[in-house]
Order: sequence, then C-alpha cells, then structure tokens
Amino acid sequence: MSTPSHQKALFLEAKQGRWAVRTTEVRKPGPGDIVVKVEAAALGGVEWKIQAWGILIKQYPTILGLDGAGTVVELGEGVTTFAVGDRVIFQGKWDTITGTSYGTFLQYFTGSAQFAVKIPDSISFEAASTVPLGVATAAFSIYNQADSAPSAKYLAPWLPGGRGKYAGKPIVILGGPTSHGQYAIQFARLSGFSPIITTGSLHNTDLLKSFGATHVLDRKLSDEEIKSQVTQIAGVPVELVYDAVSTAATLPLALALTAPRGNVIVVQFTPEELIAQGQKDGKAVHMAHGVFRTPINHEIGRTLLAKLPELLEIGDIKPNRWEVLPGGLNGIVGGLERMENDQVSGVKLVVRPQETD
Repeated sequence: MSTPSHQKALFLEAKQGRWAVRTTEVRKPGPGDIVVKVEAAALGGVEWKIQAWGILIKQYPTILGLDGAGTVVELGEGVTTFAVGDRVIFQGKWDTITGTSYGTFLQYFTGSAQFAVKIPDSISFEAASTVPLGVATAAFSIYNQADSAPSAKYLAPWLPGGRGKYAGKPIVILGGPTSHGQYAIQFARLSGFSPIITTGSLHNTDLLKSFGATHVLDRKLSDEEIKSQVTQIAGVPVELVYDAVSTAATLPLALALTAPRGNVIVVQFTPEELIAQGQKDGKAVHMAHGVFRTPINHEIGRTLLAKLPELLEIGDIKPNRWEVLPGGLNGIVGGLERMENDQVSGVKLVVRPQETD
C-alpha cells in the first residue's frame, strides 16, 4: 500500500468558527508511529461543544475527532507490533494541557502505535470506530487504580481476579443509550454488578438489556420516581453511579442516588457547587477522562488494549450500533448538529472519510 502526500480533512478554522473540508499534507511517521488509512471515524459528544462553546481547544485551525478505524499503510522506525495491511482502531490526539488536537476527521491518520490495537476480522470498520473513546471513558473512570486517577478504582474485569468480583453490588448508569453508557453497562456485567439499573428512552430497552442491564427506567420519570424505583430494585445503598449524561438535569439525581462514601462518575464538566455538595456528603465525584495518551491512563490503557481484541472477538464487549452519514467528511457537520439538538439515540454516528468528494 502506498501513502499519498496529501489528503482531505475537516478543520475547525477558529474558536467558535466555521467548519471546512480542505486539503492538507499527510504527516510522515516518526519513530514508533503508524500511518492509518481511515476507513471510518465516529462522532463523539464533545466536538459540537468545542465548536459551539469555544472550550478545550486553544490552537486553531484544528482537526477534531477521537474515534477511528482503518488499515495500516505505513510503519515508522522501530514498529514491530503491526504490519502494513493490519486492521486497527485508534484515538485521535488530544492534549488537554496545550489545548491541541490532531484528530480522526481526516483520510490518513499518523500516530503512535502504542495507542492502537488490531481488530477482529468479524467486526466492520464502522462498528470498530465506535469503540476507542467509549470503552476508555467507561473503563478508566471505573477501574484506573493509579493513585491520582479520577476513578472509582475498582478492579478491572480483564485483570486477574476482576471478572465477577462485584457480584451482588448494585450499580446505576444514567443515560445507558449513550456510547459510553453502553460500554459502562457491559463492563458492569463483566464485573458481576447486579442489579444493573439504567435510565433511557424505553424504545432502547431491548438494546440495553442485550448489553447486560437488568432494569431500564424511563428517563422521563421524575427524580423522585427514579430514586424510589432504584431504592426498591437495589435493596441496598448504591455505591457506584455512572452519569453518562452529566447535565444540570441529571447531576443532582446522580448525587442523590449515591450512598455516603460512594463514587459518582461524570462525563462533562461539573459545577463546583455540586462537587462540593458531594464531598460534603462524603461522596467522591470523578470526572471521566478516556484518552489513552494521557500519562495517568497509560498503565490501565496498556492492560485494556492487550485484552481488547479478545473481548471483541468473543463478544464480551460489543460495539455500539452505528449509522453512516453520507458524504464522507462533509457529513460530519450535519451529524454534529443532530447531536447538539438531541436527535440521536442509541446509535453512534459514523463517516467514511474515503468517500469525501
């Protein structure tokens, strides 16, 4: 396979600026890098917020996108873990300190082989592209045991002694149909948590139960109704609540559902007063961070990537359902608008960058 010198990429031109698909160079691989022909890139929940709210990114123009899957077309010096032609998943580069991004919304991605992993032939590129950020966000926030990690620090089910370790312990996952909500349910099942209680639109009930949820509560219920049903179903205090939505509407509920000295995981920036209230009540609030490149995640990420191909192959972890947006990279902006308008439920939106005109 040959690597072209130029490619199409979707740029966010300026802070709260416009999106533009234009031609740019394909980066040459450095030592330890691979170049991947991006066959599928998935849209996350953060890209529209970066554009609309002007958050997280400091240097423009920038290429966003954290989820990708494709074929290795070139190896940098010293790479022995991959061969040209391998099918892989990978994350885009996002540095929260410098506010820089080099993401997956392009046709050829160049990045460290350390943070990529082979995918089974049985899984399509589109399905595989839904995996990297969702799996990492759920897994790291529950299982990263590094001292300073924003995590509940449970033992991961892919590590020795972790499978089924928390049998009989209830867990609540608010927003089960979200991408990382679906993965949180699956990891909870592997860890043995029971009951696994989640909220969502009831038309997603069968989907969520297929992942391992034991009880699906209508997200339209009042907080009081949800708390009453959780208390009845769980039977004991809930020590772990994963809020996969983390908005002003769900955060107070997440805290209220959590037992004293329990753990609340949130996936968006949380108002300081809510964190303070949680701490006052003896509850730890952890901000999920699912980026493999971040140093605090290197060790947990290494162990997860080592087992992820097997977990996918045997179906212990199933990718999100997906919907392909037409037009390649040109379809991303419309997809982000749908996400901003809360018009996506139970699926991950995916583009095929090679189809870009």
